Amino acid sequence: MSELGFVIIGRNEGQRLISCLKSVINETKKYDNAPIMYVDSGSTDGSIETAKSLGVSVISLDSDRPFTAARGRNTGFTWLLKQYPNLTYVQFMDGDCTLADGWIEKALEKLDQNPTLAIVCGRRKEKFPDATAYNRLADMEWNTPIGEANACGGDALMRVEALQQVKGFNDSLICGEEPEMCIRLRGQGWKIWRLDHDMTYHDADMTQFSQWWSRMVRSGWAIAQGMAMYGFTPEKYMVRQGISNWLWGLILPVMALGLAWWTYGLSLILLIGYPLLGWRIYRYRCACGDSKSHSRLYAFFCVLGKFPQIIGQFKYWLKKLQGQPATLIEYKKSQVG
Repeated sequence: MSELGFVIIGRNEGQRLISCLKSVINETKKYDNAPIMYVDSGSTDGSIETAKSLGVSVISLDSDRPFTAARGRNTGFTWLLKQYPNLTYVQFMDGDCTLADGWIEKALEKLDQNPTLAIVCGRRKEKFPDATAYNRLADMEWNTPIGEANACGGDALMRVEALQQVKGFNDSLICGEEPEMCIRLRGQGWKIWRLDHDMTYHDADMTQFSQWWSRMVRSGWAIAQGMAMYGFTPEKYMVRQGISNWLWGLILPVMALGLAWWTYGLSLILLIGYPLLGWRIYRYRCACGDSKSHSRLYAFFCVLGKFPQIIGQFKYWLKKLQGQPATLIEYKKSQVG
């Protein structure tokens, strides 16, 4: 049996964390009680005490540096290897997810059979996709193509050797840390694979438009930072997404509205580009197998998302020019109390 460990990160996840830990604890019984490390980022809801009461090892990050998912995962990974130096694989999870039955067995089998694979990930699904439009959007986002992939998300089974080779996640990133690490892994000859199997069930708990907006601002930040880091490499990482944000989120509306006076309103014709863009996205999602209603929802918010994303890009470049450290852009509601 391959040596297996778990790293779970979280902040004020409340009942979501309890569900997460119990699902993992139940799975570890099949694998000689594989070690679990929970890394907490300044929770005030009793998460640390809850994890300890369930017999899980806990590290509480200090506040001398910004709390980031990358920092949490690296800290947990380092601790596991110190305590269990023979680990071969580590399953990373976010504290708002529960583990799907059979995932670990399927993922271990794939990694054992393919020594060039650094990471195996599966289908992350929303627990309550129909609760809100925003949950549905997240569920659609998680449904990535099957087979060899360029990147993974926060939940994935990873090969220890590969992570050690690239020195893990980049602690300085407040978002987009997984695809950034995957770029470095692929640069070393490793591969990432997406299995057609349920992996985790996520509780986005997005009930307000402001939460979705903040999530899109964070997405824009990740696009700008990714483009700054790898946009001028052969990867051309995030270049297409970045240009799209600038075009639809700033250039086109400024031209259409700013020139309206001098063109007697003719420049407003440019705004027809938005429904045309939405139509293209709608057709694409329908071709992917989504229902018409879900495709319309996705298309509408994808177009609307260009505006918070360009704000996120502005925030990144402003912080960079000012030489200020990045600060977290959070959208989740804390389950405190």
